[in-house]
Amino acid sequence: MNELKSKITANIIIAVIAALAIVVSSMILVNGVEKVKGGNNRIIVTGSAKQQITSDLIVWTGSFTERSPELQNAYAQLEADKGKVLDYLVGKGVPKDAIVFSSINTNTYYIVLPNGQYTRDVDYYELYQTVTISSEEIDKITEISRNVTELINEGIQLQSNAPQYMYTKIADLKVTMLAEATKDATKRAQMIAENAGNKLGKLKYADMGVIQITPLYSNEVSDYGMNDTYSLEKEITAIVHCEFEIQ
Repeated sequence: MNELKSKITANIIIAVIAALAIVVSSMILVNGVEKVKGGNNRIIVTGSAKQQITSDLIVWTGSFTERSPELQNAYAQLEADKGKVLDYLVGKGVPKDAIVFSSINTNTYYIVLPNGQYTRDVDYYELYQTVTISSEEIDKITEISRNVTELINEGIQLQSNAPQYMYTKIADLKVTMLAEATKDATKRAQMIAENAGNKLGKLKYADMGVIQITPLYSNEVSDYGMNDTYSLEKEITAIVHCEFEIQ
């Protein structure tokens, strides 16, 4: 008899625990979609938008150098090199107003004795200057950047840097992509709310994350954002963090 009573009591306890578990889980499902900020019925989701872009501006920089024990001679040689570089670029169809020469930079090197001690006697002067082209004619300037070292055959010590490819309409594109990323966040929030048996309320807050401009098919990201300038074709990714009410 006592054994029967014990079994009945145990079954009652198990049933009560099970009922409590169902109630608690139901409360979590209904009210805990994603409770944030002190238990308020709100949810924070992240939305994103991607778009492929083609650079519309190219910036190329090259530099040329001359050395001589005489400063005036080095300067005269550099001026002659500048004229040859300018003639070459104009001859390739680059407008003069798109070509910018920097000021001349001068380094002085002193004679070093066999024991490694520096003297005050000048060994030679090294003068160098940079030339920069900014243009929307991307194909033309890209080709020039590859072939401009032909000037080496004319005795010019010229170094060509890799072109940089820019997209100048990024500010306008950010506005559009913010809207697209917000739509994506709204869809995600709607899905989460409906799956939990709730309704999505008003958008309370939206915060745009960093912009990632990367080469196509790249998985690189940075907490501070990326701005690839070495690829003609790029992909821009916008992230937005949205907070919604849950009803």
